[in-house]
Amino acid sequence: MKNMIFVIGLALILSCNQKDKKEMLVSEKENKIEVIEKEKPRVEVDYSKFYKEAKQYCLQNNLNKDKFILIDLGLHSGLKRFFIYDFKKNLVVKSSMVSHGCGDNRWGATVTKEKPQISNEFDSHCSSLGKYVILDRGVSQWGIKVNYILQGKDKTNSNARNRAIVLHSWEAVPENEVYPEGTPEGWGCPAVSNESMKEIDELLKTNKKVLMWIIKS
Repeated sequence: MKNMIFVIGLALILSCNQKDKKEMLVSEKENKIEVIEKEKPRVEVDYSKFYKEAKQYCLQNNLNKDKFILIDLGLHSGLKRFFIYDFKKNLVVKSSMVSHGCGDNRWGATVTKEKPQISNEFDSHCSSLGKYVILDRGVSQWGIKVNYILQGKDKTNSNARNRAIVLHSWEAVPENEVYPEGTPEGWGCPAVSNESMKEIDELLKTNKKVLMWIIKS
C-alpha cells in the first residue's frame, strides 16, 4: 500500500514538473518571438512617386541625371534611411545610416529617434525637409574630414546654407542598423558613418550637382 502511494505521488510530481517545464518553454518561446519583432520591424515604403518626381526635377533643373539621394526621416533612426538611387538602373544602389537634428534635446542623444523635430529656423538644431543640390566639396572637422555644401531649394530648407547644414560623416553614426536603438543626433546636418562617407565621397567627386531630397514618409 505504501509503495502504491509512493508511486502515485511520484507520478504527480513528474507530471507537474513536465507541465511547468512546458509552460516555461512556451513562455521563453513567446519572449523570443517578441525580441525578434523588436529587433527589426517590417518597413515597406513605396518611394516610386519620389523617384519619378526626382527624375523630372533633375531634368527640368539641369541636375545630375544619373544618381540622386533620398533621405526618409519618417523611418526610425536606428534603420537605414539614406538611399542612393540610380536613375538608369531604376534601383537603390546603396543604403546607409544617417543622423538628424536633435532640436531642443541634448546633442548626441537619441531622444527623437522615432519622431524628429523639423525646422528651417536658425539655431533650431533641427533637420529641414525639402530638395537640396549638393555643391562644393570642403573640409570638415568631423569624421573623414570631408563635407559637401548643401543648397536648399525649397521654402522649407531655404536657410540651409546660412545655417551651415552640410553632408558629412561622424564617428558616432553606426555603419549597420541598431534598431530599437537610435542614431545619435547632431545639429541638423545629415551625417553618415565614416565608411559610408568614403563611398559617397567617391560618387560625389565624379557626379556633380546631385539632388538630395529629405522627406518624412
